[in-house]
Amino acid sequence: VFTQGQAGKAEHILLPGDIPVIQVDRGGQVTYHGPGQLVIYLLIDLTRRKLGVRNLVSAIEQAIVRTLAQGGIEAAPRSDAPGVYVNGAKIASLGLRVRRGCSFHGLALNVNMDMEPFSRINPCGYAGMSMCQVSDFEAGASVYDLERRLVSELVEGLGHCQVEQRQGW
Repeated sequence: VFTQGQAGKAEHILLPGDIPVIQVDRGGQVTYHGPGQLVIYLLIDLTRRKLGVRNLVSAIEQAIVRTLAQGGIEAAPRSDAPGVYVNGAKIASLGLRVRRGCSFHGLALNVNMDMEPFSRINPCGYAGMSMCQVSDFEAGASVYDLERRLVSELVEGLGHCQVEQRQGW
């Protein structure tokens, strides 16, 4: 499925074909979600945790960077475009909404998936943005292993919090 955030523009959906386009109330532009991608929603009371939105985004990005480093992948965020990148290609996307001091939505980490649908859009509103996935750099990468590692890093980076896991697809 393609999800189009509140800032999304129709011209960034180039050739959706048979993939549904869903309007969602998160920030950001258009992205693709499919099997082999780890999606984590972070529902956090930012006021209670005394956490600002920029601090939350930074904590999420750094948790992803640390998770990827465990597999020998050197990654970094970019100041001009939220998310995490490896050699200039985006490996993880963020799409958040904050309402009444609470965060909604979260992140998508490309692990081991069909990357072709990203060529049908301008990912995150950037024409020609290169996308990559963990399996490009870490042989045998699985959503299950990345989930365990990333959840652990998120809990560490954001402080103790309740974790509830649900699986779909």
